[in-house]
Amino acid sequence: MNIDNLKSQMRKGMLEFCVLLILKRGDAYASEMIARLKEAHLIVMEGTLYPLLTRLKNDGLLSYRWEESTQGPPRKYYSITPVGHQFLEQLQQSWDEILSSVSILQSDYTNKYLPQ
Repeated sequence: MNIDNLKSQMRKGMLEFCVLLILKRGDAYASEMIARLKEAHLIVMEGTLYPLLTRLKNDGLLSYRWEESTQGPPRKYYSITPVGHQFLEQLQQSWDEILSSVSILQSDYTNKYLPQ
């Protein structure tokens, strides 16, 4: 099994959650989101993000507006909708449950197999 492929799949699975977390803090355009994801070591290409943003918008989780830019063409700013906030809360609960489960398993492994 290739660890890089697995890591890539795990990142893609978390991308929706991460985008909604970014937008929870405030409106952002795609380049800002990509920069923030890269800072968090979740390397994302525009070709991955734009289809995701479109799907989230079509699902009613995001909305957008065009805003003039002093540094080039107008920018499309995305914001999270009330439905998106509710969905994010559900994702957060799921994440907390997964994190708790993995932590239990890690603790079991550490206690059983690693020297104290």
